[in-house]
Amino acid sequence: MSDARQIEAEIYERLSKVIDPELGRSVTDLGMIAAIEATPADANVDTDAYDVTVHVELTVPGCPLSETITNQINGAVSSYPGARLLPHIEVGSMSRDKLADLVADLKAERKQNPFSKPGVKTRIFAITSGKGGVGKSSVTANLAATFAALGYDTAAIDADIYGFSLPRLFGVHTQPTNLNGMLMPVTAWGVKLISIGMFAGADRAILWRGPRLQRSLEQFLSDVWWGEPDVLLLDLAPGTGDMAISVAQALPNAELVVITTPQPSASDIAVRSGLVALQVPMKVRGVVENMSYYEHKGEKLEIFGAGGGQRVAEQLTAALGYDVPLMAQLPLEPEVRETGEAGRPAVLTSEGALRTDGIGQTFRGLAEHLMAL
Repeated sequence: MSDARQIEAEIYERLSKVIDPELGRSVTDLGMIAAIEATPADANVDTDAYDVTVHVELTVPGCPLSETITNQINGAVSSYPGARLLPHIEVGSMSRDKLADLVADLKAERKQNPFSKPGVKTRIFAITSGKGGVGKSSVTANLAATFAALGYDTAAIDADIYGFSLPRLFGVHTQPTNLNGMLMPVTAWGVKLISIGMFAGADRAILWRGPRLQRSLEQFLSDVWWGEPDVLLLDLAPGTGDMAISVAQALPNAELVVITTPQPSASDIAVRSGLVALQVPMKVRGVVENMSYYEHKGEKLEIFGAGGGQRVAEQLTAALGYDVPLMAQLPLEPEVRETGEAGRPAVLTSEGALRTDGIGQTFRGLAEHLMAL
């Protein structure tokens, strides 16, 4: 039986490489592996085979990622090189006390907004606009999906409390998992998401002001387990109101990306959203001009005029005293709206890979530009 004990120890070590997709920790560190039992299989069938039973305790009953975790455990056991192992995975859930201890340990590590700590490596981009209707949320969704497709651990917060739209654009219809008061973000198309729309429903009006509005952002930052993402995007409400100031207070290391359309009625107001940086410690990284043109039979039709993005970039550069570039000009494409409203960011193929044609390459360039500095 010494071989069986050795197999159990080595399987436990192999399972330390299996990562819980929500918590970003190994299943062994999280205490999910309650026991491993290796016993010789029927000697008449295969003298080198062992039955290996792994007792798994998930954080909550009916965990949405149960199949993902068990498949990884199956793979770790069946690929063991020293013998032929026959995996048997028995799945249960943690006791209330064990879960409470786990959540307490996780919260103790954080205790506060994890993105404001010194030395944090997460790049934070706050997507803002002067007015609604310029495609800010669509840009946020497609940019987040691009980062994820490029291999970045990506998170996104729908900070537009009144006009939340990221759940629809990512095809999310579920609520975050609640672990004793700590929420797990919903993952869609490789992006970890949180939105008030996941709780309130898209047809209910949200009438929040002042402190309660600010508290919503604080909860999204500190009461949700984000792990350590490479990139965090915030889809801000249009304008320069309470939420923009709340973001600056909670995330002084955030960088603003200003979205506008070409016409003066949009670009003039967009400048104001960038000028928030004069009042708060945030840098404006650049400007994105959306709906720049519509391509028809090889001709670029400037339906909404021209030059708005460049005007915003030049005015912000002059006012802020540093270069604010026009980083991208995005075409008006009906497919972006149609695909997004169907629940898939338009930069992705149906398999979830980044498209290699125009829109995919445009957003890849924007993502690489943002990460360059």
